[in-house]
Amino acid sequence: MSAHNTLRGRDAECAALDILIDAARRSESRTVVLRGEAGVGKSAMLDYAIASAQDFRVLRSVGVESEMELPFASLHQLCAPILERRDSLPGPQREALDVAFGLERGPAPDRFLVGLATLSLLAAIGDEQPLLCVIDDAQWLDSASAMAFAFVARRLMAEPIDLLFAVREPGDVPELSGLEELAVGGLSQDDARALLDFTLPERLDRRVRDRIVAESRGNPLALLELPRGLTPGELAGGFAIPDARPLAERIQLSLLRQVRSLPRASQRLLLTAAAEPFGDVSLLWRATHRLGLEPEAAAPAEAAGLVQLGSLVRFRHPLVRSAIYEAAPLPDRQEAHRALAESIDDGVDPDRMAWHRAQAAPGPDEGVASELERSAERAQARGGIAAAAAFLERATDLTLDSARRGARALAAAQAKLNAGAPETAQTLLVTAELAPLDEVQRARVQRLRAQIAFALRRGSDAPPLLLDAAKRLIPFDSGLARETCLEALAAGIFAGGGVSGTGVMHIVRAAPVASKSAAMDLLLEGLATRVNEGYPAAVPPLRHALESFREDDGSSPATNRWLWLACRVAADLWEREIWDELAARGVRLARETGALNVLPIANSYRAGVHLHAGEYAEASALLEEASVITAATHTALLVQAKQMVAAYRGNEAEALGLIEVGRRDATARGQGMALSMIECANALLLNGLGRYEEALVAARRACAVDDLSLYALALVELIEAAMRAGNPQVASTALERLSERTRASGSDWALGMEARSRGLFTEGASAEPHFKEAIVRLAQGRLAPHLARAQLVYGEWLRRENRRIDAREQLRAAHDTLGRIGAMAFAERARRELRATGETARRRADDTLGLLTPQEAQISRLARDGLSNPEIAAQLFISPRTVQYHLHKVFLKLDITSRNQLGRIPASRLELV
Repeated sequence: MSAHNTLRGRDAECAALDILIDAARRSESRTVVLRGEAGVGKSAMLDYAIASAQDFRVLRSVGVESEMELPFASLHQLCAPILERRDSLPGPQREALDVAFGLERGPAPDRFLVGLATLSLLAAIGDEQPLLCVIDDAQWLDSASAMAFAFVARRLMAEPIDLLFAVREPGDVPELSGLEELAVGGLSQDDARALLDFTLPERLDRRVRDRIVAESRGNPLALLELPRGLTPGELAGGFAIPDARPLAERIQLSLLRQVRSLPRASQRLLLTAAAEPFGDVSLLWRATHRLGLEPEAAAPAEAAGLVQLGSLVRFRHPLVRSAIYEAAPLPDRQEAHRALAESIDDGVDPDRMAWHRAQAAPGPDEGVASELERSAERAQARGGIAAAAAFLERATDLTLDSARRGARALAAAQAKLNAGAPETAQTLLVTAELAPLDEVQRARVQRLRAQIAFALRRGSDAPPLLLDAAKRLIPFDSGLARETCLEALAAGIFAGGGVSGTGVMHIVRAAPVASKSAAMDLLLEGLATRVNEGYPAAVPPLRHALESFREDDGSSPATNRWLWLACRVAADLWEREIWDELAARGVRLARETGALNVLPIANSYRAGVHLHAGEYAEASALLEEASVITAATHTALLVQAKQMVAAYRGNEAEALGLIEVGRRDATARGQGMALSMIECANALLLNGLGRYEEALVAARRACAVDDLSLYALALVELIEAAMRAGNPQVASTALERLSERTRASGSDWALGMEARSRGLFTEGASAEPHFKEAIVRLAQGRLAPHLARAQLVYGEWLRRENRRIDAREQLRAAHDTLGRIGAMAFAERARRELRATGETARRRADDTLGLLTPQEAQISRLARDGLSNPEIAAQLFISPRTVQYHLHKVFLKLDITSRNQLGRIPASRLELV
């Protein structure tokens, strides 16, 4: 069905929506975000898309401003018609959806698992017929729904499913950033005049018509509504003074004139409908009955075209709803909310009833405030952190008793911070501090203030604030005191300092062990030793902590919360196997539980293991998945290893681009560890390219961060760069710092890296034993790039000693390994050295890399390992149809016809850029 003739001047926009609809018919998912000012025609474009999709199943949802803090409200609207299909979902997904929508009680679901459940539910519908999901007024989506919608939009690919959003400008939905956008602007003057002539067929004075067209700026709703506010004299040619108010305000005033022309009973009915955004018609009739209104009161409003009362309450335009509600006197709004609250069965929807009662309260009301507290507990249980914060904030407003007001403000502030609103949390903390708090509450205020500081700035001010809060908590809650102390240490690692060793030890000694996680306590003890006594003294207790993490079965949330820090410590201790094991567990737990907020972090640390094994395809796939998830969930990676992967691959332009972006971001956030890692990647890249003077500068920057957050491998790069650049004094100091760490660690990885560095530093024949030791030690584990680089520098030394035959053996081994794993800059360096020995090494053609995309490579390896399409889909948080889509492309690229043939494809051909 074509509707072009009903949308004058919108040929280009309609054509874009036609492409969207046609793509879904070909099983190609598309998402488009319509953006434009109020009244410009976004809703009409949505209606056009629906009319063009007669063969589609259509699901709709509308964001409502008053519902922005109620979790999953808009998602529930969209999914309500298909919830009977949820029984087909995997158990964890079904349970997450049921709890999120209040259908079942249970522990708070991960909000990203809810997104995965939504993806599975929509994909099941799409298997039967094409599906169009329309989300209007997306600027007013609650954050949980917005995150779920964005997750789905970024994971759809080969399904017959379209997502179409409409966002009012000015407005922003961070979760939708990066999705395809379609700007909807005003009509041309010719189209505007034609539309005006169509809606006002009586003859207009030309000057009046031109003024309306000019003032409307081509806004269709303005062209339809503004003339209704003009007097007959003005329409006939009066000379009214142009209105300078914003267009949206003037449109709303025009709509209000129409509303106020209705009977008083109709106006009250419209206000009640506007106060209940879910559009429940039966609830509206019950509420209006309580207000003494007859059903006939709806007729004038429907006749004026302002509202439709069918299976749902539908206003002609979102501006109608907001104009009615915002313009109503406060007593009238309170009356409407009161009637709605009294019309809701508290056994069915106690939280909505409590919310309406809160909006109806004329002043402090302890009964309503207590109800809101209970609603906050229920919201927290089903994962509605933002809703809990909203309930608690309103409860604070309605509390007269100062002590209770302070306690509720403190709870609301904590909930606001957990919901990602640190600025609002700060405001609520001020309210809490004005109340007569007890000592425990004041200690919690101090801790919360420190957490807010870290969330806002991630700078050096957070660690000492957290330490002070931990000291204050010792007499009241030793477990929380110890946990806060560990938070201070973690903040210090990120910030690059700011942690007092004596302060940490005071807390550790004064606060008895009372936490739920022995592994966490041991980690705290080890890191406390680290900051107070130095790296060597900390190695034994930190190893003890890592063993405790290894022995844990993964069932303790308190332990799992700190798994990322345990991985960080394992890397710092050069314990590759422990790092590998803990990182693998972290990824597994995140996948099994659908914890997509944790999975990017786990992927990053797991990618680090593959990085040091020279398995760049695996590392890239994990990092690519992490990037997709963080884009969908609008979160930031804890650690980013993309720069290191790009540096090892030796693509200078790509690596330097990533390094520059990462440097800016880490500097802005004050993340010392990230800065050290990024500069280390820069030095590694430049060492591979043989630009040692530049590498020296980068490596010195990498090692300049406080020792607590030092990325130790930066010292290795610094030593190589300094010796090649002719600066042995810098290399000597770096080697001393490196040796302190490697000898305390004692692992083959650590001692092998020290031996390689010492060989570079040592002159004459005495260097050779160090190179040989490095090769023996680094051959003990999955450390291919480090082993190959040891062979490379040994071969370079042998050539300079005129031992060309011996040099060729080492350089050939280095060249083969580096080329095979894709470390192309170092491979080229080895090739040049081989040529200098008189042997011509073939420049390795990069013909097997870049063949597959990251996701194609990851799916190929899982399919090769025997996983079915549904199993792969569950692991990668995509649909089985998308798995099949990628496998089809893989078969074409690899010139095979079935997944059984993947086992015969060399592993190198399943790599990517």
